[in-house]
Amino acid sequence: MRTILLSAATVLLAGTTLVGAVHSAELPKGAAHNVVLVHGAFVDQTSWQPVADILTKKGYNVTLVENPLTSLAADVDATKQALAKQAGRTVLVGHSWGGVVITQAGNDPKVSALVYVSAFAPEVGESLASLAKAGPPTEGGKAIHPDAKGNLYIDPKVFPSAVAADLPPEIAAHLANSQLPLNHVAFEAPVDVAAWHDKPTFYVISTKDKVLAPEAQKSFAARIHAQTTEVTGSHASLVVHAKQVAEVIEKAALTR
Repeated sequence: MRTILLSAATVLLAGTTLVGAVHSAELPKGAAHNVVLVHGAFVDQTSWQPVADILTKKGYNVTLVENPLTSLAADVDATKQALAKQAGRTVLVGHSWGGVVITQAGNDPKVSALVYVSAFAPEVGESLASLAKAGPPTEGGKAIHPDAKGNLYIDPKVFPSAVAADLPPEIAAHLANSQLPLNHVAFEAPVDVAAWHDKPTFYVISTKDKVLAPEAQKSFAARIHAQTTEVTGSHASLVVHAKQVAEVIEKAALTR
């Protein structure tokens, strides 16, 4: 699975380098040096690779969190472990389900700003399940089903059009058939911390998203008082519009 979205990154961002320790640029004065990226359900951390490549080339120390997707607590723990390794101010970024994770984990004192990218932004007591029920129905949302073990998937026949309509068709189909399941326990778990109350927040709205309705994204952005940017893309905007997403993260890095 780790190589799947690297293929997308290769197609869309040919010539970039992977995340590494060598920085080729000097950061703006006062910028947070660290960026921690938290992926959503059904894909892995390579979904962030195009954004990570851009930021690394500009001099940021970028960490990709590998969520187990087994529970909210497990994903929050993985994120906190990543934050513990950062030296200094850190921008914490989440996509989709990752927004729930950063909402819970983002109260870490190292976190200087939160960035939500087509992401859920719950209030204390809210879960992904409750937010999904409250929001406008979407093609992708209606295609999420549990297997016999209670693990959630998006119907592979619906996945390409609902999740990744603007990715190359062969990559979208490959992603559809190689999904990482989200355990229903994670889906139903409410957050007991809402870090966006106390942190500067940014939100990237994907205006053609068929998983998390753009109307819901706008509602989340308004509720958390986020600086908002819109991109004309699907739920996979973090790949297709990696440059714009990276620019928002850079703005967040300059926030104190």
